[in-house]
Amino acid sequence: ADRVVLNDNGTMVQAAVTDLKTYIGGGITVADQWRLNSTYTVTNSSAALTNLEQVDTDGFGGIGTAMSVSSGIFTFPSTGIYLITGTAYLYRENSGAPNVSLQLQTTTDNSSYNGAAISAATVENVSSYEANINLSFMFDVTNTTTHKCKFMANSSDNNIATMYAETAQNTTYFTFLKLGDT
Repeated sequence: ADRVVLNDNGTMVQAAVTDLKTYIGGGITVADQWRLNSTYTVTNSSAALTNLEQVDTDGFGGIGTAMSVSSGIFTFPSTGIYLITGTAYLYRENSGAPNVSLQLQTTTDNSSYNGAAISAATVENVSSYEANINLSFMFDVTNTTTHKCKFMANSSDNNIATMYAETAQNTTYFTFLKLGDT
């Protein structure tokens, strides 16, 4: 890793490139996206989003082994530092102006979940009102059995706002990027 080998043309030899990749890291080795696959009416009881699917349309390109999800709980395919982002597309379902939140919760013991990131928007009491929520968090996954995450939705008023979903394009969606080793 501390030497560069050149061939007769003055270009690096493949072995040196491999050594260099090992020395500086191989780049992103996991990139995955999931989305809400059916519209979700947000209630005033915080609940994990469970109607999820891996993105699979319009040339989607993931890297490495995909995340897995069961009952809204995401399991990581390998240890490392992950950048997790979430975006929710909201619209008003009924009259009212609720505050709607999207929260990322993480656990490091496969039991107790705590808030890692939260974002909120007010869905105004105006016809066809829409809003977006975005959040991000860098999670150090040191053990794939104990370190997991889930996305929670909550509203200050019951059954007024909806998280929009489609199976053909991202509207409410979540991205997982492994930035490097832990």
